[in-house]
Amino acid sequence: MRSEAVTRVKLVFTLFDADGNGALEAADFTLMSDRVAAAVPEADEARSQAMRAGFRHYWETLARELDTDRDGRITYEEFQACVLSPERFSGAVDAFAAGFARFGDVDGSGTVTRPVFIGMMRGVGFELPNIEALFNAFAPDAADRIRVDVWEAEIKNYYAADKGGVPADLLAAVPSA
Repeated sequence: MRSEAVTRVKLVFTLFDADGNGALEAADFTLMSDRVAAAVPEADEARSQAMRAGFRHYWETLARELDTDRDGRITYEEFQACVLSPERFSGAVDAFAAGFARFGDVDGSGTVTRPVFIGMMRGVGFELPNIEALFNAFAPDAADRIRVDVWEAEIKNYYAADKGGVPADLLAAVPSA
């Protein structure tokens, strides 16, 4: 596994632990999807439901595959298998990536504006300088929009154990002063 993937998985575990209790639980994914939905109030109900379903499906897959002691909680040690065995999670990651990225396409144009992108990513818990760096890496168009399909693909890269030197690494980078 590449060191970049290890860094990304540590960060995403911390962010997914939305209540900060040191373990992932179903309530964390509900809380995070609520935060993302609140960040984009202009999104229609269908997109909101798809985004929430992606979070829910991701949690259910993690719980089924990783909660080895079946206590309804996933520790960091259990979570590491998500990156170590990506074939077990590709369907859940694909659904999550699609629902999440497409949620930001509030006008159906196939693109996401910078303010919506920032709001969603802040809802997850990423740091603003890292969010801005990632958005810029996606080569926004003249209207300051990025393509949904590009963002969706990069969400998948975020979870890839064999990927490094990809824009997703910017989310786990230490912001420059």
